[in-house]
Amino acid sequence: MSVDQTAAASTVPPAGLDPETGHHHSDGMLKLAFGAIGIVFGDIGTSPLYAFRETFAGHHKLALDSAHIMGVISLMFWSMMIVVTVKYVIIIMRADNKGEGGSLALLALVSGKTKTRRWSKGIILLGVFATALFYGDSMITPAVSVLSAVEGLAVAAPAFGGLVLPIVIVILIALFWVQKSGTARIGLVFGPIMLVYFSVIAVLGILSIVQTPGVLWALSPHFAVEFFLIDPERAFLALGSVVLAVTGAEALYADMGHFGRKPIGLSWLFFVLPALILNYMGQGALLFRDGQAALVSPFYNLAPESLQLPLVILATMAAVIASQAVISGAFSVTQQAIQLGFIPRLRIEHTSASTEGQIYIPLVNGALMVMVILLVLFFRTSSNLTSAYGIAVTGAMFIDTCLLGVVLFRLWNWPKIAAIPLLAIFFTVDGAYFAANLTKVPAGGWFPLLVGFIIFTFLTTWSKGRQLMIDRMHEAAMPIKVFIGSAASSASRVPGTAVFMTSTADGVPHALLHNLKHNKVLHERVILLTVKIVGQPYWPANDRAVREELGDGFHRLVLRYGFMEDADVPAALRQVHNCGADFKMMDTSFFLSRQTLLASDKPGMMIWREKLFAWMLRNAESAMEFFRLPTNRVVELGSQIEI
Repeated sequence: MSVDQTAAASTVPPAGLDPETGHHHSDGMLKLAFGAIGIVFGDIGTSPLYAFRETFAGHHKLALDSAHIMGVISLMFWSMMIVVTVKYVIIIMRADNKGEGGSLALLALVSGKTKTRRWSKGIILLGVFATALFYGDSMITPAVSVLSAVEGLAVAAPAFGGLVLPIVIVILIALFWVQKSGTARIGLVFGPIMLVYFSVIAVLGILSIVQTPGVLWALSPHFAVEFFLIDPERAFLALGSVVLAVTGAEALYADMGHFGRKPIGLSWLFFVLPALILNYMGQGALLFRDGQAALVSPFYNLAPESLQLPLVILATMAAVIASQAVISGAFSVTQQAIQLGFIPRLRIEHTSASTEGQIYIPLVNGALMVMVILLVLFFRTSSNLTSAYGIAVTGAMFIDTCLLGVVLFRLWNWPKIAAIPLLAIFFTVDGAYFAANLTKVPAGGWFPLLVGFIIFTFLTTWSKGRQLMIDRMHEAAMPIKVFIGSAASSASRVPGTAVFMTSTADGVPHALLHNLKHNKVLHERVILLTVKIVGQPYWPANDRAVREELGDGFHRLVLRYGFMEDADVPAALRQVHNCGADFKMMDTSFFLSRQTLLASDKPGMMIWREKLFAWMLRNAESAMEFFRLPTNRVVELGSQIEI
């Protein structure tokens, strides 16, 4: 699953995107479609490595007869048609937040329309849980993709089968190591490699189908229905493996902001979908001729022995690309969650001055690398890992359908006669897949659920604690008019500009009170600065600042940013020309308040959550670095707050 894999992270929308509407221009459609092949479809494109094999040789083995083979192919085809094509490409991708997609972008869009409803909190929690599940999935995807690709070495060269795990670990370490230097140059070759990969798997499928053309009848839905009629229990359990064929479907929606809805749809319908279907049918045709291939690898056995090793290399490159997309997605989702107030500030590094969205978050990268390697060492084979794979994906898909219901009724005002049958189909399909994957919890499905619940606890604790802290500070805040009236005339004024950063756009910042108490001076110009993150991906740069004149040299300034943007405060202040003299950093001092939290028995959160929030606050990135403030112009003043 790849969420927001290449979503832009700067203040400028991706190339080809209209900054006002958020939609892509019509020019460069084929170029964008080609780029989407290299980035968007890596995860779903590597599913043929293991999806068909696991359905027949996994934990719930199926009989290698015509009914089961045709039934599985039919299920995979119609799953891709209903879940990927209809649900994501045709419908959900129309629910864009100023051109951006993904769980958090959709959540920001939906929550803005439901905040007055009783169930709005539940909708927000669902969206947050989908984000939490993504992190568990982002640990499994690199492990299962690379491991299943390299396992082909045991097919092509059995003598080297013992080297699979060491090779996988070396590849994964190298993949995470290069993240800090950026992947802009590597990204240039993603498109050609994936183009070759999809072409090769399509040709291999065709060559197999030609030998057993009867497999083409599997495109009829009656084979899927017949599968459930003759063997309902096995058919239900098989859904836990069949769903592997659509893992990565959410990437189409998540990457919409970078490529656009039409280019992604074009790539899927006319290139990726046909290639995947041809390969799955080719694997099914192979099983008709050689059932033993299912126990080894029907994917690699499609190729002649002389071409199996080159296929291993090509598949490994495709798996690395799929893994890279997920890692980039983890960085992007984390940045969005920070901006939307679900994660503490973390150090974010930009690895390219020219390529949008090239960011690197050391903490996320290190944590992912450790967890991915531990997964490989613990599960050891891709077959074991696929037991853990699927829970997070199907859970997120089910949540997307819930959010889609809100979109259809609240945003688009669809008539019930059209919306209810459509949602019923999606809920039935997603619910069946999720229920089937729950049977895999004891065999490994517990891992993404455990990770999801832990991260969900962190996300909700930070969001709740942050709101409680703001409320407590607001309760103790002095009205600004009262402060100016009493302090402006009595305190000594010194030259220069003082910027006091505050999370609320009213009241007196604690740092200002402490500065006056200890230093007993006020600057000639005092700016009360609030950085506000809005519920859309980008905010027009020419409408960034809102100023309020407070009198006696005091000004209140609000800087607005989209949740896909970096908050570069000095750069924004240089564009403010209606707040007295222009800002010069050498004449400006930034005053920050560093809070020390004290857990208390006040109503709010349980004591253990208050302590967890306090720990997260202590380890958060400094506001100085996060807002790119000049290090030699910052003064921090401490205060204690009970929550």
